[in-house]
Amino acid sequence: MTQLTILHRLSETIEARKKADAGNSYVASLLQSGQDKILKKIAEESAETLMASKDGDAQHIVRETADLWFHCLILLAHHGLTSEDVLKELEKREGLSGVVEKASRKTG
Repeated sequence: MTQLTILHRLSETIEARKKADAGNSYVASLLQSGQDKILKKIAEESAETLMASKDGDAQHIVRETADLWFHCLILLAHHGLTSEDVLKELEKREGLSGVVEKASRKTG
């Protein structure tokens, strides 16, 4: 059995907690509260990441970024997606100029 990355393991854990008791699982409580609650947490964690960066404390930046990524994984699960979907997208973009990639997303 191949060892899964932490992102894969977290995605699997989040998926498993979708139907858990919200009183016993933070992930379940967020998922069962709906998208607005999840988006509010992502906004909060984004702001905390920005503030940590402004403070310049490397470990604080790492901790807040971990919180942000975790909540983004919960949002992905809310939409039936996983970290694998994002990793595949990043892989598709690998080696592309950011300007070229962004232009390819524009629709008429």
